[in-house]
Amino acid sequence: MALKVFNDKSAASKAAAEQAGNAIRRAIRERGQARIIAATAASQLQLLDALAREPGIDWTRVEVFHLDEYIGVPITHPGSFRKMLLEQLVEKTGITKYHLLDGDGDAVEVVRRVGKELASAPIDIAFLGIGENGHLAFNDPPADFEIEDPYLIVTFDEACRPQQVGEAWFADLSQVPRQAPPMPGRPVPHARESLS
Repeated sequence: MALKVFNDKSAASKAAAEQAGNAIRRAIRERGQARIIAATAASQLQLLDALAREPGIDWTRVEVFHLDEYIGVPITHPGSFRKMLLEQLVEKTGITKYHLLDGDGDAVEVVRRVGKELASAPIDIAFLGIGENGHLAFNDPPADFEIEDPYLIVTFDEACRPQQVGEAWFADLSQVPRQAPPMPGRPVPHARESLS
């Protein structure tokens, strides 16, 4: 693992977007397409913005998945991660092939359907964020690193839920959903590269 330290969030986001852009362009050049996983949270906004402005990417050849979503949250909710991914990446770039976790759909069916698509071929690059409580995609420590399912349904522990209020997605703890379908503790099956 290469560890890089930056002076601020803006510099880190720009460097991550440049690395991601290089991986995406390389995958398109070598295989005709790129498959990516995008994290969505307040910590990812600058990265997604910088990535959307990366030059020389044929976004019509990019297939995108996202890391997690709240169960029971409609796409119109400010905290909806699929809403964020649509607004911050898909709509800005013109990506036409994307797989969103429908938070207000049948969670078991959503996990099955999107998981099948995710597992169908290797991922070229994943953007991951580690939460302030140490979680990765709502997999609170200690996460299960043995599971091989592309997605699973988790119940938030009590350290996770206040973080969602702290990031201003929800007005108070009573509004925070109790479950999500994230990728598991080993969230990037067959990824060629990851940024966190």
